[in-house]
Amino acid sequence: MRNNGTRAAIEVIDLVTHYGKREILHGINMSVNEGEIMIIMGGSGSGKSTLLRFLLGLGKPTSGSIQLMGRDITRMSAFEMYELRKIMGVAFQGGALLSSMTVAENVQLPLREHTRLDEKTMQIMARMKLEVVNLGGFGELMPSELSGGMIKRAAVARAIVMDPKLMFFDEPSAGLDPVVSAELDDLILRLRAVMKMTIVVVTHELESAFKIADRITVLDHGHILMTGTVDEVRASDNERIQSLLNRRPGNEEIHADEYLRRLTGM
Repeated sequence: MRNNGTRAAIEVIDLVTHYGKREILHGINMSVNEGEIMIIMGGSGSGKSTLLRFLLGLGKPTSGSIQLMGRDITRMSAFEMYELRKIMGVAFQGGALLSSMTVAENVQLPLREHTRLDEKTMQIMARMKLEVVNLGGFGELMPSELSGGMIKRAAVARAIVMDPKLMFFDEPSAGLDPVVSAELDDLILRLRAVMKMTIVVVTHELESAFKIADRITVLDHGHILMTGTVDEVRASDNERIQSLLNRRPGNEEIHADEYLRRLTGM
């Protein structure tokens, strides 16, 4: 499909998900254009991490569809999903580097799993991607020898080593100081510009979101409150959105019958 003449790289249609009997996402509709940086944000428990999980094909939804590059991943076999993941990159919140491997070996891991390249070529490709994230010369270190920001960048190098078309970031700035966080924001912008990636970022960091976003999708209790540009989100008159932007606590009112049901479990 196309939005304003631009083809959608990701299309989420009427997505409903459950954890057990509890419905988490309630009919989500969202599209991300090719070459776009889409921010998914919301408060704790809003459903943003759940949405990311299903975008990555890590679970089957109750209903609805998720199309990545025109292919519905909710109907794919395990092998088809395995093949599609070759064009997807993921930078996890904590980096998720394997502690028993050097940084270079971590970066090479997707190449070992998904290609038949020779050892020398894999080493060269890993060094190239480490240079992209400004970690040239650090490949022989162990993850335990890196700072928090370096771990995040090494994880990005591993995620982009196969030149993915779709890139997903889970809370990339979490736990980083403002300077390192700003450097990571610049890296995300550079990846989009140089590698022509479509990028989805889950974050609660407002400054980072406003800096890198083309558009922002705001979630609240499993519903999309709005999707818009940075200026549109800032100008929204939605009370929940303004509470999120201005860090005002939300006071949820609970009906007496609902409160009793929670206490009794009935």
